[in-house]
Amino acid sequence: MVRPRWLSPQRVPPGQGWRHWDRFVALWASVNLLWVGFDLTYVPLRTFWLQRTLYPFPSLPLALPLTLLPSITPYYDPIKGIEPHRQTQAYLAAFRQLDQQLLKDPAAPAAQALRRRQLALTDQIIDDNPFLVSGQSGSLETVKNRLRQRAGLDSAKLSNARLLSVDWLQRHPWQGERRFWQQQVLPLIETCYWRSIDETGHPSDHFWWYDLVLFQGVFVLDIGLRMLRLRRRLPGLSWRDALLRRWIDLPLLLPIWRWSRLPPVVMRLSGAGLINIEPLRAVISRAVVSLLALELFEVLALQLVDGTQSLIRSPQWPRWIRNLRSHQRASLAEGGDLVELLRLWGPLVLGQVAPRLSPELQAVLSHALQQSFRGGAMGAQLSSQLSAAVVESLLDLSRSTGKRLSQPDNRQVELLLRFADRFLDELGGALEAGSTLERSQQLLCSLLQDLKLTYLAQVNRAGIDALMDELDELTSPVAASPGSVPPKAKTA
Repeated sequence: MVRPRWLSPQRVPPGQGWRHWDRFVALWASVNLLWVGFDLTYVPLRTFWLQRTLYPFPSLPLALPLTLLPSITPYYDPIKGIEPHRQTQAYLAAFRQLDQQLLKDPAAPAAQALRRRQLALTDQIIDDNPFLVSGQSGSLETVKNRLRQRAGLDSAKLSNARLLSVDWLQRHPWQGERRFWQQQVLPLIETCYWRSIDETGHPSDHFWWYDLVLFQGVFVLDIGLRMLRLRRRLPGLSWRDALLRRWIDLPLLLPIWRWSRLPPVVMRLSGAGLINIEPLRAVISRAVVSLLALELFEVLALQLVDGTQSLIRSPQWPRWIRNLRSHQRASLAEGGDLVELLRLWGPLVLGQVAPRLSPELQAVLSHALQQSFRGGAMGAQLSSQLSAAVVESLLDLSRSTGKRLSQPDNRQVELLLRFADRFLDELGGALEAGSTLERSQQLLCSLLQDLKLTYLAQVNRAGIDALMDELDELTSPVAASPGSVPPKAKTA
């Protein structure tokens, strides 16, 4: 077999610098994958990153503060085009002024004016529902439910007016009420935001720019260097083929379907020797094989058996048999293979194998003659002599025939071909004349049908898991060792 020019035996082993570069790119790609995961989940989890508080039971006001986490929303909101909503920000600013005034003097005229403004802002938020823009209408419903539960009324607006009324604050000091507002109402109001829309009509997202500058530039450089190293190792390889061989790295350059970067990142970490994915690959391969092997085998087996049945049912059998005659061949040279085969096997069978069967042939023929003479001492002796003579004559004829077949004889070749042609012609005619062909086709198709029903059902009962376990035993290091005892085959 000719070696392709790009499969040159020259090998350029990677140097220490290349190994350091591969590890750096693998770690940098891992950082990029983590950032991609964070970016894809930032908007759904923005409330958590904003408040840095975990709510184990959303229906209950139970909060677990995680103050050790950094406050990242002021820095990451601009990347996603997120801005605080003006309406809710005005509500929060007005509440801070009201809180300061109520702490000083709840009965002052300034407190009454701030209360009226706060009630108006609350009614406006309930009517306008600014949470709808960010898909957080559930937060507003939670605020309304908590107001109703606190005031004991059915209307959220009336509940808000009651909780900020002078009578309520006289019976419930503001120092205790403000805890309710700061823990159960204001955190939900803070989650409302507004997100800008770009020219395509989609929410603004500037992640692609940072991804392009910080990561994809490095990935493009690394792919180019890998192609260069591949062409140095295989000098005959074209740039296009080198790029196609690095197809696994192409998801790193896609601005969409960013989760598809997981396979190339894992491959790079494995290639750099930072992780070992072989056990995971073996488990995944076993699962895929277990799911597909049985179905694939059944489809192939059924297709093979069905194709054989269609050939058997064909009415062209007599014509096919006649086409085997020697005069249907393109030339006599093609028939020389059959003649040469007869010359090899004829002397072997007639000259060597048959004479060694002399005792068995004599026993069979003697038994047949004894049955003809119906037993007796005279019959046994006579049948033994006759069988020995007949077998000896047949063996002499077999030896002489084998010797003649081993010698080149054109007349003998012509007679053999004529005999074969006559035999095939008569066989084809006999199949056309009688019902043997149709009955034979029915029996053979029935046999194949039974094979489909029994063997394939047996494979189903055995299950692919048993076959995979047996394969594991056969390919395990213990079973593969020279001195080990092979495991017993499992039966279905």
